[in-house]
Amino acid sequence: MAGIFDLLNSDLGKTIISGVSGSTGTDQDKTSSVLTMALPVLMKALERNASTPEGAEGILGAIQGKHNGNILDNLGGLFSGGVNEEVTNDGDKILGHILGSKRDNVAQVLGQKAGVDTSSVGTILKMAAPILMGLLGKQASQNNVSSSSGIGGLLGGLLGGASQQGAVTKEQSFLEKMLDSDGDGSIIDDVAGMVLGGSSSKGGLGSLLGGLFGK
Repeated sequence: MAGIFDLLNSDLGKTIISGVSGSTGTDQDKTSSVLTMALPVLMKALERNASTPEGAEGILGAIQGKHNGNILDNLGGLFSGGVNEEVTNDGDKILGHILGSKRDNVAQVLGQKAGVDTSSVGTILKMAAPILMGLLGKQASQNNVSSSSGIGGLLGGLLGGASQQGAVTKEQSFLEKMLDSDGDGSIIDDVAGMVLGGSSSKGGLGSLLGGLFGK
C-alpha cells in the first residue's frame, strides 16, 4: 500500500498541493510544507479514533458514504474559483471531530514551522481534511476494506509509507505510534514539541520533518 508521503509526491499529490495553494493564496512551497506535516498528524488522530469500535464504525460509514473518494475525481472543479465553502465547512466539521479542542494548537504549530500565518493554516487544513478522507475512502475501496476491523490497519499502512522516503527507524516508529509522552491522552502537545524541535531527545517527527525540509 502506498504511504501518505508517496501520495503527496505523486501527480495527484502535486495537483492537491497546487490547488490548495491557489485556492488559499498561500505560497506553494509553504502549502506543501503544511500538508506534509499536517496529513500524518491528522491520519494519526484518525487512527486513534479508529481504536474504539464506535470510532472505527464512524470512519467506515464516512468513507463508504460521503467520503468515498469521489472528491478526487474532479479536483480541477474543486479548486476553480477560490476556496470552496462547501468543502471547507465539511473540513471544519472533520477537524472538530478528530482534533477537538487541540485544532487551534495544531494550526499554530504548523504555521510556526512552515512560516504561514495561523489563519491560512486553518484554511489549508479545512480543505485538506475532506481530501484526506477521500484518499482514505479511495484506498479502502482499492484494498477491499469493507469492515470496521480493517480501518486501523488501513491507516497504519498509509502512515507506514514514511519509511519509503528514507526515514530512519526511530522516525518511522514515531509516526506509527505518535506516543503521548505526558500521559494526558493527547498526541498534539507532544507533536507540537517535536515539530518545533523542542523534544529532539524523543526523535521522530521533528527529525523527519527536518530531513524533508532541510531544517
